[in-house]
Amino acid sequence: MTISVHTNKSALTALQNLNRTNDELADVQNRVNTGLKIGNAKDNAAIWAIAQGQRADIGALGAVRLSLERASSISQVSLAAGETVSDLLVQLKEKVVAAMDTSLDTNSRTALNSDFRSLLNQIRQVVDNAEFDGANLFDGLGGNIQFLANADATSSLTLSTRTLALGGANITLTANASITSVAKATTVLARLEASIANVNQALGNLGSQAKQVDAHLDFVSKLTDVLEAGVGNLVDADLAKESARLQALQVQQQLGAQALSIANSAPQIILQLFRGG
Repeated sequence: MTISVHTNKSALTALQNLNRTNDELADVQNRVNTGLKIGNAKDNAAIWAIAQGQRADIGALGAVRLSLERASSISQVSLAAGETVSDLLVQLKEKVVAAMDTSLDTNSRTALNSDFRSLLNQIRQVVDNAEFDGANLFDGLGGNIQFLANADATSSLTLSTRTLALGGANITLTANASITSVAKATTVLARLEASIANVNQALGNLGSQAKQVDAHLDFVSKLTDVLEAGVGNLVDADLAKESARLQALQVQQQLGAQALSIANSAPQIILQLFRGG
């Protein structure tokens, strides 16, 4: 091998090896710092694109989950209000049946009617306040409410409105109904029994829809977890492996630096060739 002060092939080779080690060390340090083996398109364009697509779906499913959580809250408030209305109707029946007793005097009948009207007023108040985030399924003022069911917003779940207002399709008793006589009480009883059946059926239908919402919400949550795990499998770094690799590269870096130092000192042997005897 030619000895020259202009060209040091050994030093160039050592420098190339050291630079390569430094590049690999920088890559490993980046994976350790970020926890990602694929942090950008430069690392692996195909895998990065797949991961980004899955991240978009995960974000969209987050919006679906929020929509379904709102649906669940609305249905829970509505069911609680509906069950209260059903209980009040049961209490109304007790008052109406009592008012059909022909032996009652005027004062007793008046007291029963007062309780009856008070219960009617409670039903009205419950229906008016069965609201969550501006949505009321029982006041009869709005249409059915649809909620997101998939990440593409092409499918939806519906909560159907059903009026429980007095004098409506389900509760046919009017707000001014009274039981001040046996005849009135008899008429009210027929309407009341029909109203109880209507309300219970309406609550059953709403309960089925609420159950569907909760089941789909559970599915969306599980699907989100699966997608997040899938993205992790694609891009997450194996930190135990990277730690071992980091230590090995640090040793290689130190050895490369020493090799370069030795190679750089090799031309000094020329001085000995020209040293006087």
